[in-house]
Parts: sequence; C-alpha cells; structure tokens
Amino acid sequence: MSVSSTPSIVPVSFIPFDSTEKFHHDVRTQLAKDIEVLFSYAELPSPLLDACRYVMTGTGKLVRPLLVASAFASTYSHNDTIADKDNALATLLENDSDYDMSRRAALAVELLHTYSLVHDDLPCMDDDELRRGQPTAHIVFAEATALLAGDVLQTLAFEVLTAEMPTFAPFDSDIASQLFAIFAPRARRMVSGQMLDLNAEATTGISQSDLEAIHRDKTGALIEAAMLMGGICAGATATQRMALQECAQHIGLAFQVQDDILDVTTSTDMLGKPAGSDEKLDKSTYVKLMGVDKATSYAQSLFDDGRAALNRELSGNKDTDALMALIEWLWARKK
Repeated sequence: MSVSSTPSIVPVSFIPFDSTEKFHHDVRTQLAKDIEVLFSYAELPSPLLDACRYVMTGTGKLVRPLLVASAFASTYSHNDTIADKDNALATLLENDSDYDMSRRAALAVELLHTYSLVHDDLPCMDDDELRRGQPTAHIVFAEATALLAGDVLQTLAFEVLTAEMPTFAPFDSDIASQLFAIFAPRARRMVSGQMLDLNAEATTGISQSDLEAIHRDKTGALIEAAMLMGGICAGATATQRMALQECAQHIGLAFQVQDDILDVTTSTDMLGKPAGSDEKLDKSTYVKLMGVDKATSYAQSLFDDGRAALNRELSGNKDTDALMALIEWLWARKK
C-alpha cells in the first residue's frame, strides 16, 4: 500500500450495517458532513458556492453514495482473509485509509451525478423548473451560475479522490489510481448516454436494444462505477469485482425502467420533479415501448438477475447484508 505524505489525520468512525434504515441514515449524515468539509476546502466564490451547496444539500435519494457505502460494507464483511468478521470494519479503520477512500468515492459519485442533473435541467436541455422537490438551480440563481456550478461539481468529483482535507486520512495512491480508472471512463459514458438520449427524442422505431444501449451508459455507467468503487476500497477480489459489475449492470438498467414507470404513475409531489416530463419531451421510454405492466415485469427480472449475480460471490440477505438490503430498498422505491 502506498499512502500520500499528508500528515496523519484521525478518520471518522466507520459505519457498520445494523439495519437498512439506520445504515442509510448514517451514510447520509456522514455524506452531508463530508460535503461541507469539501466546500470549505474548495474555497469557491459566491454565488458559485451558494449554488453548489443548494444543489448538493437537497432531499435527493443519494442512491449512488449509498451504493458505494453498501458495496464497501458488503465486500468487506465477505472477505475471507479477515479472521474476525464481526470486527472487520474496525480492523480496517485502525490499519489504513480504505474506509476514508470509500467516503471520497461516495462524494465523487454524488458530485458527478448532481452536476449531470444541474445541466440536464438547464433551458438548453430538459428545461425543468423542479428537482428534488425544490426549484432548479437556474431558477434560483442565474443560468450562468447554474452552468458553472455543474462545471465545478464535475471537477471536484475527481479532485476529491486525492484532496488533502480535514477529517480524511491521507489518500491511498494505489486505491486512488484504481478509482480513477473505474470512474473516468464511466463519467464519459454517462455523457455519451445523455447525447444518445437527446438524439432519440421524437425518433420512431427505437428498439429495446437501442433503448438499453442508451441507458446502460446514461444511467447505468455511474451506478456501475459506484458499486465497483465501493468494492475496490474494501479490497474486492477479481471475482468479487466481476460480480459487482454484473449486478450493477442489471440494477442500473432496472433503475431506469423504474424511472420511466414512475414518470407516468406517480405525482409530481411524490417524485420531487415534474411528472410526465418524458412524454412532454417525447422521450423514448420503456413504458412507451412495452407498456407499464410489461415494463414492471422487466424491471423485476432485472432485479432478480442483479441479486443472482451478487449472490455468486457476495451472498447475503436483506437483513444482514448492506448491498442486498439496498437492492430491496431500490426495488420498493416510489420516487
């Protein structure tokens, strides 16, 4: 292991998995603290800082950082090289900075995801006025400020993996290089998927394979990155990484199918963003392609495939395993 030369900083306490509700609460609480640490470090001018804090501290689901934290917890608890699994995370915290690297990864994926939402909402893209239950950034701030907020969140997503910040242990260069190798190409794929999605608007004859190709990049790539980055921070083996990647590919696609269904079956108040926006923009969706009932069945089959992939190397159940519990939580979501 190679660690940066930053002076030693005592890391925060690790987050064990006791129950889905408590684990998710603790991850969200830690992420909120880490966001403030990052913004203090970045020293952004106003109103750029105000816009960044506004979009990063809303009431989002935080699925991607939860995926990082859950993959980290599940991978570590299944690591056969740890003799005392009950104390595995405590041992990890005492020995090195792997847990803090997972905190960095959780920040990275949420920063990148939020940047994409800020830009998606701009008048030149989807022109939406509501996101996460509050007015979008370009409505609250000037459009140029919203654009720059998205820009800087994207750059911070990469900087945070090695930034020298209070409350974080010195970054591990070996892990950081692996995280960059996973994160960067999937960030690029996310943007490519957004372009393909725009190209498909008002296009007739879009097949299911065409739609899947769009969403494996637009939605699935970052979900894939989150699960892999969490696993890498916990020392996932090659076979565990393959299981995480396959699971993420199924769950990422299922997540988009769910979004398409919820867009036509759930209210704006529940979604926290305008319901029916896909139809307004004449987007190609799974509901348009196969109807609500068949899309729901398809999402169920994708979740089943994701669970099966995970169980091959990281077997667990929703009561004792953080990642399996998160998958069940995602399947039951209503927004």
